[in-house]
Amino acid sequence: MTAIADLPADVDLLVIGAGTAGLVAAKTAAGFGATALLVEAHRMGGDCLWTGCVPSKSLIAAAEAAHSAGASRALGVSAGAVDVDFAAVLAHVHGAIHEIEPVDSVEATEAAGALVALGRARFTGPRTAEIDGRAIGFRQAVIATGSSPELPELPGLDGLDVLTSDSVWELTERPERLVVLGGGAIGCELGQAFARLGSHVTLVQRNARLLPKEDPDASAIVAEALAADGVDVRVSTTVERVEGADDRRAGILHLSTGDRVPFDRLLIALGRRPRTAGLGLDAAGVRTDERGHVVVDDTLRTSNRRILAAGDVSGLPQFTHTAGVNGSIAATNAILGLRRTIDRDAVPRVTFTHPEVGAVGLLPSEAAEHGCTVSEVRHSHTDRAIADGRTAGFTRLVVDGRGRVRGATIVGPRAGESLGEASLAVRHGLRTSQLASTTHAYPTYSDALWNAAVADVRGRLRTGALAGVIGLLARLTAWRLR
Repeated sequence: MTAIADLPADVDLLVIGAGTAGLVAAKTAAGFGATALLVEAHRMGGDCLWTGCVPSKSLIAAAEAAHSAGASRALGVSAGAVDVDFAAVLAHVHGAIHEIEPVDSVEATEAAGALVALGRARFTGPRTAEIDGRAIGFRQAVIATGSSPELPELPGLDGLDVLTSDSVWELTERPERLVVLGGGAIGCELGQAFARLGSHVTLVQRNARLLPKEDPDASAIVAEALAADGVDVRVSTTVERVEGADDRRAGILHLSTGDRVPFDRLLIALGRRPRTAGLGLDAAGVRTDERGHVVVDDTLRTSNRRILAAGDVSGLPQFTHTAGVNGSIAATNAILGLRRTIDRDAVPRVTFTHPEVGAVGLLPSEAAEHGCTVSEVRHSHTDRAIADGRTAGFTRLVVDGRGRVRGATIVGPRAGESLGEASLAVRHGLRTSQLASTTHAYPTYSDALWNAAVADVRGRLRTGALAGVIGLLARLTAWRLR
C-alpha cells in the first residue's frame, strides 16, 4: 500500500472505489502499462465481498441445509428435529468472506501492477483531485464508489436501530420476529433465508406482487415458496408509521391494511442509492441524474470526457458481474482510447431464492410487443426436476421471427447456472436451431432449455414454406426407396 505522502504527483488513471468495478478497472489499466492509482475510503472488496453476494449466498446455503434436513421426508429420508446454531451460521458466513478477501486485497491489487492508497478522494477540478488533502493530477479517472441501502421517510423510523443489507451481518443472535420491508430480490432472499433458519418473518411489499421486474408467473412461484417456508407475505401493503420500543430495535409496524405487526428487528430492503456525496463532482464537471447517479454514455464516459464511471454509481443494472465487465470497459476505453460500448440487452440477473429466478433479455410478457413468441417447458416435464422432487418452475425462451433467442426466464434450482447458455444465445443472436442441435448432458436442469429450443424448432418446421420443403423431401425419399 502506498502512503498518501508518497503518492506520485500525476497518474494515468485515478480510480475511486475498490469494489468490483474499481478493482477490475485498476488492474486492467495496470495490465496495459498505465500508472493506475486505486483509492478506497473504507475497505477493499466493496459491497459484494462484505455485505452483498458473498455473505448473502453463505447465509442462503446454511438456510438451504436447514430446510433440506427438515423437508426430506418426501424422498424417504427422515432427519429428525433440525437444530440451527445461529452463531455457527454466522461463523460460516464470515469464514466465507475472509477466505475470498485475499483476492480483493491490497497485496493482490499491487501484484497486478496498480498503486493502492487508503483514503478519501475528492475532485478539485476537471483533471485534479485530492486524497486526504494531498493534491494529485490525473489524465483520466474512473468513479466506482458503488451504492448504499436507501431508507424511507416513515413516521417513527428516526431513532430506530433498523437493519439493512449492509448491517444485517452484524447480528449476533437470530431475530425471533423479523419484518422485512421490500419484496425485491434482496428482501425475498433474506426473508426466506431467515425463515428457514427459524425466524418468524413478515414480508411487506407495496407492489401487487413480489419481484415486480420479473415474469408474473415467476413471482407467483416465489411467493408460494416463501409462504411454504412460513413467511407471512403482505403484498399491496404500505407502512403508515413505526412504533418503536425502549431498546430502539423492536417495535410495531402499523400497516395500510389496519394491521399491527410487532417485530424484534426491522430489515429494510427498498433499493439502493449511489454514493456520490463528498466526491466534488461539480468541481470536476460531472453531471448526475435526479437520483444522484453519475450520467454516462454507452462508452461509460461522463459529461467530463476525461472521467468515466462504472458499477452501481453509474445507474446501470446493479450487479457484481455488470460492475466487473463495465470496469474493464471503462479502463480499456480510457487507456487505449477505444470506444467499446456496454451491453444493455444481454445482462443476466438471478434472484437466489429457492427456487431461483434467472432472467436475461426480453421477458416473456414483452414478447408480443417485440414480434416474438414464447417457447416454454414446465419443470414438471423435466426428468432431473422430477428425480429431485423439485418440479415447481419452468424455462421460457423468447424467440423472434428469425428463430433468434431474444430472452429467457428460468425458475428452478440452480437457474443461474442454466442462464449462462441463454445469456450467450441472447448476446450473440443464436437461433433455437443452434441450441437444439447441440448435445446437452442428461439428466440436468438445462435439459429444459434444450427442450424449449427443440419445441420452437419443431413448431417452425410444421409451418410456412419450410414445412412444404420438408414434405416434398420426405415424399421424394419415400419414392426413391420404393
